[in-house]
Formats: sequence, C-alpha cells, structure tokens
Amino acid sequence: MPRAKKSPKQKSPKTIGGTRSLTSFVKSICDVMRRSNCQGALQYVPELTWILFLRLLDAQDRRDKEAAEAVGESFSPALASPFRWQDWAAPFKDDPAHPKTAEGKPYGWKRQELFAKGDGKLFDFINGELLPHLHGLDIDLKTKLPNPAATRRQRVIGRIMSAVERVRVDSETNLRDILDKVDEISIDHMDDTHFFTLSQVYEGLLLKMGEKGGDGGSFFTPREVIRAMVHTIQPKLGDKIYDPCCGTGGFLAVAYEHIARNLGSAPASTDIDTLKHDTFFGREKDNVAFPIALANLVLHGIDQPNLWHGNTLTKKATYSGLFDNAPAAFNVILTNPPFGGKEGPDAQSNYAFATGSTQVLFVQEILETLAAEGNCAIVLDDGFLFRKDEDAFVETKRKLVDECSLWAIVALPGGVFSSAGAAVKTNLLFFSKGTKTSKIWYYDLTHVKVGKKSPLTLAHFGFGKNGEILDDSELPVSLTETWLADETKEEKHFPSYAKLLASRGTKKGESRYSWTVDFAARRKQAHADMQPHLAEAERIKAEVVTLKEKLKAEKKSDAKPAVKNAAIEKLETEIKEQEKLAREAQAKADAIGATVFDLKAVNPNAVVKLDTRTPGEVIASIETQSQIVAKSLKTLRGLLAK
Repeated sequence: MPRAKKSPKQKSPKTIGGTRSLTSFVKSICDVMRRSNCQGALQYVPELTWILFLRLLDAQDRRDKEAAEAVGESFSPALASPFRWQDWAAPFKDDPAHPKTAEGKPYGWKRQELFAKGDGKLFDFINGELLPHLHGLDIDLKTKLPNPAATRRQRVIGRIMSAVERVRVDSETNLRDILDKVDEISIDHMDDTHFFTLSQVYEGLLLKMGEKGGDGGSFFTPREVIRAMVHTIQPKLGDKIYDPCCGTGGFLAVAYEHIARNLGSAPASTDIDTLKHDTFFGREKDNVAFPIALANLVLHGIDQPNLWHGNTLTKKATYSGLFDNAPAAFNVILTNPPFGGKEGPDAQSNYAFATGSTQVLFVQEILETLAAEGNCAIVLDDGFLFRKDEDAFVETKRKLVDECSLWAIVALPGGVFSSAGAAVKTNLLFFSKGTKTSKIWYYDLTHVKVGKKSPLTLAHFGFGKNGEILDDSELPVSLTETWLADETKEEKHFPSYAKLLASRGTKKGESRYSWTVDFAARRKQAHADMQPHLAEAERIKAEVVTLKEKLKAEKKSDAKPAVKNAAIEKLETEIKEQEKLAREAQAKADAIGATVFDLKAVNPNAVVKLDTRTPGEVIASIETQSQIVAKSLKTLRGLLAK
C-alpha cells in the first residue's frame, strides 16, 4: 500500500496590522497568480475574488453559527461538507489542537485526502464537483431555472461563482500556495477596522483592472470622486439607493460606508438589518463585473446585495433573483454611465427620445426611476452637456431641467479617469426631482493638474475622509498654489467646493472657481429672442396656405394650357421658396432654444494672468535668461575639466 504523501508545512495565521501590511500581503498572493496563468489584473482579480469570497464566507458562517448558538437559535450554513472552505481549502495539520469541523474532522481534511491521491486531484475536485455544486445553489443545472429552495445567501454565492467555469491557476503547487495565503487573511485575526481595511485593499485591486487598458476602466470610477459625490448628496438610513450601471459596486459600497459611519459605534440591530438588506440596489450587464460587484458589496458588509444582472436599457434580465425587494423608484441614485457607449434599436425603443448614446438613454432611465424629491449624483462627459445638434440630447436635457432642479455642476480636470483607462473630460451633475431648474451653481476644478501618478483626491474637493470641511492648511498644493501666488486675491480663505457648497446659488457661493447661472432667466430671454423668428415662420406659413389655395384654384381654371401651366409652375416655385424661408426662420428659433441647453461649464470668473510686457522687454528677458544659461554651462564645464 503506497504511503500517503506528506502535506507541505503550513504557516500559522497572522494578525493583519493595517492597510499597508495587508496590501503587501495581498500583493504576494497576486504575484503567485501572475506566475501561474493569471498575468494581468483582468485575470487575477476575478480569480482572487471567488477564492477570497469563499474564505470569508466560511469565516462569517462560523461567526454566525457561534452567535446563533449563544442565544439558543438554530443555524443553517450556506454550504455543506465537503464544499466549505474549511474542508477543501484550509491547510491541514496532523495536530490534536488543529481546528475541527462540526462533524469532528480536522480542517483541511478533504484537501489532504486529495493531496494524498496525487497531483491533479485538487483541480478535478474544484472543476468537477465544487464549482458545479456552487453553480447549482440557485440555478437548476439541468433546467436552467431558478431553484426556489435556495436561500438568499445561496443565491448570492451562486451568482458570484457564475462567471467561474474552472480554475485559471495552472499549477496545483501554486494553487495550494494561494489557498494557504488566503487562509491567513482570517477575520478571526482582524478587528472591524482591519476588516474594513480588507475592503479598501480589494478596491485597490479593482482599480488595477482599470489601469490595464481594455474594458477594465469602464467598471471603475475613482473612489475619491465617488466619496465627494456621496458627501454632497448625504444619503441616510431609510433611503433606497440605486446605481443602474453599478460596475464593480463602488457607488453602493461608498454609500454604505457613509451611512454606517453616521450611525455611530453602537447602531441598533434593526438599523443594521435595514442597511445591509433593504437599502442598496443596482443593475449591471457585464458577466465579469456583476459577480465582482456582489463580492465587493459582501466584503464591505452588505451581505444581501440587491443586484440585477442584465441590460438596464433593453430591460432584458440575465438573472433577477436578487432584485425581488427593489422598489419602483429610488430616493438616491449614484452612478457613472459608460462613456461613449452605443445602443441598438432594442434599447432605444424603450425611451421617448431615441438615440444610440448610452449616456443619454441612462439619463432618461434615471428620470423614470428617481422618486419624487429624490436626489441624483451622476458623472457625465462634456458631450452630454454641450451637444445641441441632436434632438435626443436637447430633449433629454429639457426633460431633466423641467422635471428636476439641476442645482450643481462640477467640472472635473481632464485626467481624472486616466487611471481607469479613460481620458475623457467629465463633470458631476447633482439634481433633485420635483421642481423645475431655476438656478445652476457651477464649480470649476479644471485648473488642477491630475494624472495616473497624481490623482484627484477628496481633499481637492475640500472634504476630509469623513466629509468634514478642510482648513486651508490641509488642502493640496496643486489646488491652492495658483490662488496663493495671486497677490490681488480678495478671498481670505481658499474657496473650496466643500466650503461653498452650502452657499451655492447665492453671492457667498461666488468665487474665481464658482458661479451661478440664472437658468430661468436664460430660458425667458431665449423665449423672447425666439419670438421674431417664430412670428416670421408663422407669417410665411400663412402665406404658403394662401398660395396653395391659389394653386388649387389655378389647377381647376379654364385658362389656356400654356397660360395655366406657366401660372402653376410660378406658384409651385413660390411655394417652395416660401416653405424654405419658413423652415429657415423656424431653424433660427430652434437654434436659439437649443442654446439654452448648452450646459457646459465655462468659468466667467477665471483669473487670467496677462503678459503686459512690450516686445522689447520680452527680448531683453530672453537675452538675460540666455546669459544665465551660458554662465551655468561654463561653470559646469570647468567642474568637469578638473
């Protein structure tokens, strides 16, 4: 009888000391994955996602079991043996002190059993037994229909695992190394602060998906931008919070952090249940992003995410089993629709203003699903704001300002999304449903230079990490340096977005970076400017009616054919000319009306430093600089000659 192989020596779980050490530890796991067929973040992040999720699920189940037993309640685990982490993935140790499963077997017993049978057996188990079992938790694998007996948690597990067809790691040795390392990330060795740190580390991994080009960036909005949006909207317990294109779930995760923080250190259990189960809702169509979003939200503490898998715009669901509790409308919508997307007729037919533009259709979708008095914060590119050459853009913006108060637009620097694979110029729009737009307050951040190595931070908005307003001394140099260098400035303190937000639309909210547009007055003026052209169009149309009556009479006349035909031709030519003039007059009126809906941020208060030197002074300055350079070069040559 062959002797069982000895399992490799296992490490004891370690205490995770904070973000930096945990980031380094997770990086070491990713390094193993990179050398084992998961070379880029778009490959190793999904692979780590399901492995990390199953690890934490096992630990959470164990905690929940202990809590239930402490109060005499029964507990049903999400997974049964041998499909729990503690069975097939946890390290095995032949030691009486080694943890035991509920059945009395040592942790890692299944893994050791597979190891003893030879190389390849762990892969066979995962690909042939574990994954099919997890896929079948919420979907009958034969009928492809939902399993009505599945618990809410089992549905979440099934959906997170839905994109995992087989293990991507190509070496069992490396896989066991990965499992050992992931097992060390134990919530038994983390307090709540460090568990939150793990979610932050995971967010960093998601960012790497965007940095690698391709489509990864379309799932990721820089978290500091999201936090600024959330601090502006201030969602609260009791709100129904929604993202119609949630990507990896960043908006929902940050909103959860915000509300949980404001509940304090000892929130009521009923409030926690409401927050975790009945507050956050989202939709996502991408097969890779959807399970990652679920895992991300679970990792943040939302253990029952209400996410719908499918195309929001076509209304076609891939999986809707987690969305049963969703309301018809939402109090808060936080979102970033895909830039530059194009939709087909099946999506366009669902909306009043048909267009291929994904962003425009999503704005229409939001206007339909935002509850009365609800608030929305959305990222939109410049194209949406300034385009007035397509009816769908104009009419969608008209509907927005007619049904909602668009109360703030923040112009972001051009490089904000460069770290997530996009260099498009973007803006943040904030609006509330229920009243027409009267005034729009603008804030301009475009003077800040940002890029991959110098990203836009929450401090650039003037917010601290918990939403507090920062003092001037705490603001980034890249935000304030131009203002500080201006000797003519009148402001005593730097006019940051956070400081001025409460005063938006008033004189106190005005600065070199902010201004208010009286939108109601703009519309009124445009209406007045349109009237002469509209009146001219109506006058010409009335003339055309008269001419057509004459044409009708002429065609019935008894005049000689030559005379009759000449008269008819003359009238038809005149009618065509007059109709053209009517269209031109109408087009002039429409152009004036459309201009109202050019919402692009053009800062009228920007301080421009003019060079007032004469040509002679400029030449003299160049000569002086040349002499300085020549002197420096001479000194350098002398040093080199020694």
